[in-house]
Amino acid sequence: MSEQQTEAPSAPIFNPASPEFLRDPYPAFHMLRQAAPIYRTPLGFWVATRYEDVAAILRDKRFGKGFVERTEKAHGADIWRQPIYASMRHWMLVMDPPDHTRLRSLVAKAFAPRHLLALRPRIQQLVDENLDRVADQGRMDFIRDFAHPLPVHVICDMLGIPAEDRGRFFKGSQISGRLIDPTPMTPEELQQTNEGYLEQVAYFQSLFEKRRREPGDDITTELLEAEEAGEKLSEDELIANIILLFGAGHETTVNLLGNGLLALLSHPEQWRRLKAEPELVRRAVEEMLRYDSSVQLTGRTALEDIEIGGVTLAAGDTVMSLLGAANRDPERFSQPDDFRVDREDVRPMSFGGGIHHCLGAPLARIEAEIAFATLLRRLPDLRLEAPDDPSWRLTFTLRGLTTLPLAW
Repeated sequence: MSEQQTEAPSAPIFNPASPEFLRDPYPAFHMLRQAAPIYRTPLGFWVATRYEDVAAILRDKRFGKGFVERTEKAHGADIWRQPIYASMRHWMLVMDPPDHTRLRSLVAKAFAPRHLLALRPRIQQLVDENLDRVADQGRMDFIRDFAHPLPVHVICDMLGIPAEDRGRFFKGSQISGRLIDPTPMTPEELQQTNEGYLEQVAYFQSLFEKRRREPGDDITTELLEAEEAGEKLSEDELIANIILLFGAGHETTVNLLGNGLLALLSHPEQWRRLKAEPELVRRAVEEMLRYDSSVQLTGRTALEDIEIGGVTLAAGDTVMSLLGAANRDPERFSQPDDFRVDREDVRPMSFGGGIHHCLGAPLARIEAEIAFATLLRRLPDLRLEAPDDPSWRLTFTLRGLTTLPLAW
């Protein structure tokens, strides 16, 4: 593909903020992939839609996060006066080495396989408790009653958040998913996000004081000990990354559970297949991740001139890798718009790749596998109450449902 073929058309191919797109972005992704797989938008950044190109971008060390530069280019230098953006500068999610390496190493051991294996009985207990509360009712809102409380409890356990403090976290996220969308937030959205962030700062500072007095077997205690050891973690980094871990530790898993169950129940033959062959649950979770990814895009900045997909990106250029588009690439997946629980060799891009591959990916998979296996066993006649009218969150980057009414 030549450089000229990727020139931005006179009108954008799709509007990522439109309700129609947010309900179903995949037709637009197919159109964009066919028209210009590496496409320069009217706003000046690039988007990549093919699986091969997205995988290459995420693994190539000639691309970095470039968060500060990208953010200032999009919003101006005054953006750092906003509390939430000032904090984001310290998220390991947006950092490049060596800071990214240093911060990630501090929390990686909490997500080691032996630690996650030890969590399985607790996750099963939480799944059963959620279902015990609704089993006799014959209906539930899956997001409110199951998908949200499960990962919130799990990450609260891991962070050492006491049971008596958890009520504040069951009202939904206090930091808007719009924060990481490519389209800017409105002033009202930004104000609400700042307020939610400052509430979390106040809470976690009180938790830090508690854990300094009463250390626990949790990530918060481990990070506080690293901070006190000196030069491993600053106070700003500590606060920012605890808040990041809490948000990332449940937001995408809520979406995985909701999007996955919607896909499964919207294809009754696949639900029946999984009931008959529960050993396919692990493979089915990979297909759920591919079919309707919880995270739809991730950004990178070219650190030097780089050729991708026949197009040369200049040093400093930003490229958004559309994970949801890569997961529906027909060159990688046969009949990509079909949902099949027995699909083999899926390897979705939903958790990113390279050094920023999602640290919590194994935990999310465990939570989903236990959740769906238990739903199949305990509620085998589960059905959608509003199959033709799912309610989607008004965010692009984090794709998920606001409600999912079920009956049995």
